[in-house]
Amino acid sequence: MPHASDTRQSIVDAVLRIIGQDGIAAVTNRRIAKEAGVSLGSVTYHFATQHELLRESLLHFVAEETRHFTALADACADEPFDIGQAAEAVARVAGGNAFDSRHIAPFELYVQAGRDERLRTAAADCFAAYDLLATRILTQLAVPDPERLAGVAVALVFGQQLRRLATGAPAEDLVDTLLILTKLTPSRIR
Repeated sequence: MPHASDTRQSIVDAVLRIIGQDGIAAVTNRRIAKEAGVSLGSVTYHFATQHELLRESLLHFVAEETRHFTALADACADEPFDIGQAAEAVARVAGGNAFDSRHIAPFELYVQAGRDERLRTAAADCFAAYDLLATRILTQLAVPDPERLAGVAVALVFGQQLRRLATGAPAEDLVDTLLILTKLTPSRIR
C-alpha cells in the first residue's frame, strides 16, 4: 500500500503533467485521479480545493527549480569560466531543444500566480533562484552591475522561452540573446 506522501506526490506530479499538456482548465479531480493512478477520494482527501492543488503544485515546482538553479549558481561561483561555458549553462537552463509538458507547466502556473495573489510568494521564490543564477553567471563574465542586470537576463530567458514555445524558434536564439546582453553596459540599458 502506497504511503500518504507518495500518493500526495503522485497527485502533484499528475497536476503538473495535466497543466503542461492541456492547461489549468483541464485540472479536474477525475482527470488527476486517472493520471496519478489513485482513487478520486484520494485526490479530495489530500487536497480540499483546487487552489490548494495548484498552490502545492507550484510550490513543488518551485522547490525543484530553486534546488536545481541554486546548485547551478553554486557551481558558477566555485570556479571561473568563459563565455563558452556561460553559453553552456544558459543552454542547460533553457532545457534543451524540446518543449514538453514539463517546460510548459511553469508558464501556466506563473500566469495563474498573476491571477491569484496567494500563489505569488511561491512564484517570487522561484524567480529569486533564477536571479541568483543570473547574477553569478554575469559576475563570472565580469559584466558590470550583475545584480541589477540579473532580472533583465531572467526576463530575456523567459521571453525567449515563451517565443520558442509559441513559434518553435530554436534554443540557440536564447543563447545568442543572452550573449548580446553580456556585451551591454548598464548605461546602454537605461
